[in-house]
Amino acid sequence: MTASDKAFTGSIPQMYDELLVPLIFTPYAQDLARRIKTLRPRDVLETAAGTGVVTRALDAELPPEVRITATDLNEPMLAQAKTHLTDARRVAFQQADALALPFADASFDVVACQFGVMFLPDRVKGYAEARRVLRPGGRFVFNVWDRIEDNEFAHVVHETLQRVFPDNPPQFFTRTPHGYFDPLKIRADLSDAGFSDIVIEPLPHRSRAPSAREPAVAYCQGTPMRGEIEARGAPDLTTVTEAAANALRQRFGSGPVVGQIQALVISAR
Repeated sequence: MTASDKAFTGSIPQMYDELLVPLIFTPYAQDLARRIKTLRPRDVLETAAGTGVVTRALDAELPPEVRITATDLNEPMLAQAKTHLTDARRVAFQQADALALPFADASFDVVACQFGVMFLPDRVKGYAEARRVLRPGGRFVFNVWDRIEDNEFAHVVHETLQRVFPDNPPQFFTRTPHGYFDPLKIRADLSDAGFSDIVIEPLPHRSRAPSAREPAVAYCQGTPMRGEIEARGAPDLTTVTEAAANALRQRFGSGPVVGQIQALVISAR
């Protein structure tokens, strides 16, 4: 991972929230919230909360007495998340690094993280921090994207960028969001951090958009991939986005588009 992979700044948080959240994140957020509800927690900590799609799902799913603390390293992402939950008094937002959580030992019954552990520079340390703040018997519940070939829109955009920039192709997708999908590696990292009772399962969904342009804009302009594209200078961001849209149209058609997405859902005690 590079420093730019964590650059959710400028217009990215809003575009991410408006385009990527409904495109690929919402069903997995709802899944995590339902799983966490069955654990009957009193206090839930969310790390790498982003623009708050899981936070909103937890607020909708959990009983009103459950306290939710949503954290993220990037303040602009939290600022966007807060716009959705201005009246949710039981939700507290706090900027925090998942590698050095500002909470006492044994403070939470559940730690949740949606598609965030791939961005941690030291995953074992991040997992150990999650374990430290869990109460005895508490659970760490999170998800990661499966390999890029099982996520069709992202794969088409990635392959397009390899053709547009043959001499220096952007690798953000395969390096980070789709770069941590080996169950054996995930299980080993969790074990090294002290977790046990580890369950890993694939969860497929279908991603839908009104046209090919929405996923093209979402991936090229609403993720840190944008920085990689802009750093190359030419062709410019608009031209690259249109190339991705054209590739998606060729694959999925000129009307509404539907593609496979797949993640791994992990739970550990």
